[in-house]
Amino acid sequence: MPKIVGRTLLCATVAATLLAAPLASVSVASANTAGTGLVIAEAYLKGGSANAVFNKKFVEIANPTDAPVSVDGWSLQYRSATGSAAFSTSGLAGTVPANGTFLVTMAGNGATGAELPAADDTATLNTSGTTGTLVLSDQSQALTLPTGAIAAGTAGVVDLLGYGASNTFEGHVRTVDGGNTVPNGLVRQGTVDSDDNAADFSVTTTLTPTNAAGETAPTTPTDPTEPTEPTDPGAPAEAVTIAQLQGTTDTSPYVGKTVVTKGVVTAVYATGGFNGYTVQTPGTGGAIDLGTHTASDGLFVFSSATASRVAAGDYVELTGSVSEYYGLTELNVAAGGMTKLTETVPAPQAATVAFPASDAQRESLESMLVAPQGDYTVADNYTTNQYGEIVLASGTKRLIQPTEVARPGSAAAKAVEADNAARKVTLDDGGSTNFLTQANKSIPVSWLTQGPVTVGAAATFTKPVVLDYRNDSWKFQPTSPITGATAKTDLPATFSNVRTAKPQDVGGDLKLAGFNVLNYFPTTGDQLTGCSYYTDRDGDPVTVNSGCDARGAAEQEDFERQQVKIVKAINGLGADVVSLEEIENSAEFGQDRDAAVATLVGALNAATGADTWAYVKSPKTLPASEDVIRLALIYKKDRVAPTGESTILIDPAFTNARQPVADAFRPVGGTADDEFLVIANHFKSKGSGTGENADQGDGQGASNADRVKQATALAAFSTKMQTQYGTDKVFMLGDFNAYSQEDPMVVLDDAGYTDLGPALDSSEWSYVYSGLSGSLDHVLASPAALATVTGVDIWNINSVESVALEYSRYNYNATNLYTDDVYRASDHDPILVGFDLTGDTTPTDPGTDPTDPGTTPGGGGTGGGSTPVPTPGAGSAPVAPSESSLTDANRGTVTAPSSARPGETITIGVGAQYAGQRVNVWMFSTPTLLGTVTVAADGSVRVTIPADAPAGSHRIVVTAADGSVIGWTTITIDPVTGALAFTGADLTGGIAAALLLLAAGAGVLVARRRRASVA
Repeated sequence: MPKIVGRTLLCATVAATLLAAPLASVSVASANTAGTGLVIAEAYLKGGSANAVFNKKFVEIANPTDAPVSVDGWSLQYRSATGSAAFSTSGLAGTVPANGTFLVTMAGNGATGAELPAADDTATLNTSGTTGTLVLSDQSQALTLPTGAIAAGTAGVVDLLGYGASNTFEGHVRTVDGGNTVPNGLVRQGTVDSDDNAADFSVTTTLTPTNAAGETAPTTPTDPTEPTEPTDPGAPAEAVTIAQLQGTTDTSPYVGKTVVTKGVVTAVYATGGFNGYTVQTPGTGGAIDLGTHTASDGLFVFSSATASRVAAGDYVELTGSVSEYYGLTELNVAAGGMTKLTETVPAPQAATVAFPASDAQRESLESMLVAPQGDYTVADNYTTNQYGEIVLASGTKRLIQPTEVARPGSAAAKAVEADNAARKVTLDDGGSTNFLTQANKSIPVSWLTQGPVTVGAAATFTKPVVLDYRNDSWKFQPTSPITGATAKTDLPATFSNVRTAKPQDVGGDLKLAGFNVLNYFPTTGDQLTGCSYYTDRDGDPVTVNSGCDARGAAEQEDFERQQVKIVKAINGLGADVVSLEEIENSAEFGQDRDAAVATLVGALNAATGADTWAYVKSPKTLPASEDVIRLALIYKKDRVAPTGESTILIDPAFTNARQPVADAFRPVGGTADDEFLVIANHFKSKGSGTGENADQGDGQGASNADRVKQATALAAFSTKMQTQYGTDKVFMLGDFNAYSQEDPMVVLDDAGYTDLGPALDSSEWSYVYSGLSGSLDHVLASPAALATVTGVDIWNINSVESVALEYSRYNYNATNLYTDDVYRASDHDPILVGFDLTGDTTPTDPGTDPTDPGTTPGGGGTGGGSTPVPTPGAGSAPVAPSESSLTDANRGTVTAPSSARPGETITIGVGAQYAGQRVNVWMFSTPTLLGTVTVAADGSVRVTIPADAPAGSHRIVVTAADGSVIGWTTITIDPVTGALAFTGADLTGGIAAALLLLAAGAGVLVARRRRASVA
C-alpha cells in the first residue's frame, strides 16, 4: 500500500553544521572533481509509492571515462538522515561501461509505477524516499562516517549523496521536494562532481534509468490488460490479537500476511502527515511488569482512508496487511477494512512505566499508551523549530559527550555512550510537518510557540502519550497532532524554567570571560558582490549562504538584531576582560583590521551610556595570511589596562586556524605583582581533515592531530609570553574545539594548566552538539593564576536555547521567536572566571578536609591528579552547620528524591522565594559540601552525589550564604548492586568509571585568607 513518509529527525549534528553553513565555508569531500571517476548520476528512491513513476527504486552509476570500470567488491551503502553509526551495505558486482551507466535497483514501497529496464545489479537497501545518505564505496565493508560535510579523500568513499535533511553530505545537503507521493528524483548535472550535493544534483520529474546495455525500458514490455475478478479469493484473513501480531521481537511474525484484529482507538493522526491511528487491546496497560510483558498490546494503523472516520475510544475491527515500516509495526487498512463495533469493552489504560533502557522492553510497549514515570530532562532542542520534536533524557541529567568526561576510546567513554543510548527518547508533535518549508512556515511551530524549551529543563508529563518508533528513534507522541496553535493546557508535557538572568556570583576583585560571538560581521552581505542568502518566509535575506567572504548578517537590519543580543550578553557578564572569537577580520575587506571590534566596542559603550570599554589594538607584526574571522580582546578602561602591545602567535600549527593573541593587563591602581596574562584561542574545527587529520572514530572528530599541534604550540607560546610580559599568572581561554578529556586538553594539562570549567563548574557545559552536552570552550589557568581564582560559571544562555531564537532565524515561522535579549546570542556559552589579585589562597589538605568533594579526573584528563583548585564563590569557604543544630524547627520545605545512587545528579527543591540566591548544599552524616550553587527560577538546584558516598540514610541540608539553615530533608543512598538509576542498565565497570568522572572535578576546597586592605 502506498506510504507517506514521516519526517526525519534532523539531528543536532547536522543542526550545528547547517547553522554554520551560512556563516563559514566548509572543506568537503571529492568524488570526481576532474570528471575521471565513477559518480552517482541519478537516484530515484520513491519507487512504488502512490503516484510513483516506477515501481522500484534505483541508483544509476555513471562512468565518464573512456575505459570500463569494474565494481566487483564494491558496495552501495545507505544510512538514515539522522544516523551516525555504520552504514547498511549491499555488495556490487559487474562492470560500468566506458562513457556508460550501470543500473542498481531496489525494492519499491509498493507496486505503483512502470517497470524499470533490466537491472545490472540489485541492492537490498531500505532507503528513505525523502531523506538519507547514499555512498558508492570501493569496499565491501560498512563505512562509519562522521556526520556533517565529509572530508576530501575519505577512505572508502567514491561518491556520496546526502539528500533531504541528511546529516551527512558533500558541501551542502540536496533538498528534496515533497513526500513519497510526489513523483520526483535526483539527477546529477553531467558527471563532474563539484563536491556540493546541493549544486551537483537537482530535483527532476523526468527520470531516465539506463542500464549498462543502454536500455531505458523493459526489454519485453507487455500490453496492459483489463483486470479480472480473481477466481480463487485465497485463504481468509487470520484472526489474531494485537499482541500476537506484534510478536516478541522487533519484527512481526505476520509481515506480508493479511490479518483481522480488534482494538480500542487510543490516538488519531488524521492530519499532520502520519495518516493513521493507534489501537490497543481493551483493558490492557496500567501497572505493567516489563520483566514479564514481552509483546505490545498497541498497534499503529496506517490508513489515510479511515483515519478521519475514527475517534479516540472507538472499538474497531480491522482487516489489513502487516508490514514493518522502518522498524514500526503497522497494519495497512484500506477503505473497507475498518468496522466500528458496538459492544462495550474496558478501556485501555496508559502503562505506568519508566522509560525502558533496552530496545526489547521498548518493543514490548510499541504503539501503546504510556504515562511516563520518573524524571525527564531536555537534552536537545535544535530540530524543534523544524520538526516540532524535543530530545529528552530519562533522569535528571543531560546526555553527555563521552569525551567530555572520559578519555577517547576508553571503556569509560563507551559506558557514557551506552548510558546516553539507554536514556534518550524524543518527544514529538504527532506529525511529520517540516516547519521550515515554505508551505508550512505559516503554521505556528510546535512547543516553542507555547514557551521556552531549554536544554537542562525538567520535562513533566501531564497527559498520556504513545510510545512510537520513527526515523530510527523511539518517540513519545501526543494522542493527536499538535502545533503552536494548540492550547498550552492541551499539551502532554510542561517544562521548567531554568533560565538565569545573570551569571552566578564567581567572586573576585576582577572577572575574565570568553565569548564566541557567532561570526559577528559588520560587513554585511549586501555590501559585497556574489553573496547568496538564507531568506525568511517572506523571501527577505537574513544571513549569508555562500558566494562571498562575509559570514554573518545579510543586511544592516539583520546585523543590528545580532548585535543587540551580543551587546546585552557581554555587558550582562560583568567581566572586566573578554576574549572574543569569531569576530570579523576587517583587513580581509580592505578596512582597518580592528574595524569590526571597534564597532562592537562602540555598541557596548552606547548601551552602557559611558566610555566603558576599549579594545586591544592589533600588533605591528601580523601573520602573512589570516582567516576572515579572528580573535580579539576587549576590556573595561576603569578596571584594567594593557601593559604593552599585544602579540600574535605566528606558527605553522595555526595555518588552518585562528592565530592566538596575547596581552598582559594590570588592574587600575595595581602594581606589577598584580599583572596577569590573557591568551585568546580558537583552534581548528572538527568538521574536516584528511590523512592523520581524518576522523579516527574515537569521538574526537576530524583534525584532532592539528589541534594537538596547536595545543603544543600554545603551551610553548605561553612560556615565551610569560617571560616577555613578566608574569606567570596566565589565563588561556577561548574555543578550543576539543572536549575536556580529548587529546589537545591533555596536552595543556600535562603542561601544567588547569581547565577551570571541569574543575569548578562540572555540572554545566558550553555547547550542545547532536543532543550531547560538553564544553568546547575553556579557560585554563597556570598554577600562579589558579591560586587567585575564586569561582567559575558557564552562563547557559546560548547552547541550551533553540536556534529559532537566533537573529539568523528571524521571521522563519508564523511565530516570530526572536527577542532582543541575551538568549541565543550565539551558539556557544560564555565562561566567566572570578579571580582575586588582592588576596592569596592556601590549599587545604585534601586528605583531612571533611568537605573535600574530590579531585578532578585523572588519567591524563584536564586538571588531573590532585591539583588543588578553589571552591566557587567569594570570601571564606562555606562552613557546615553542626548536625545537632538540624531539628524539626528548621527542617523547612526543602525536598529531594527519596533515594539516589553514588555519582547521580539530583534535583533539590529549595523554594522559589530563594531564586537567584547563592546557597550551599551539604550531605550529612559526615558533612560533605555537594556544591555552592544559584537557585533557579523554579526554586531548584542540582547537585551530584559523591561517587564514594556510603550506602544508607543521609540528610541533605541547604544553607544560605551567611551559614543559616534554609532547610533539610532525608535521602537514602542506595548500594551499588548493578542497576543504573533511572535506566535499568547494568552497572558495569565502565559505567562506574564514567559516573566517577561525571561526579569528580569539583576540586579541593581552598581556604581563602584575605590580606589586610591597603589604603
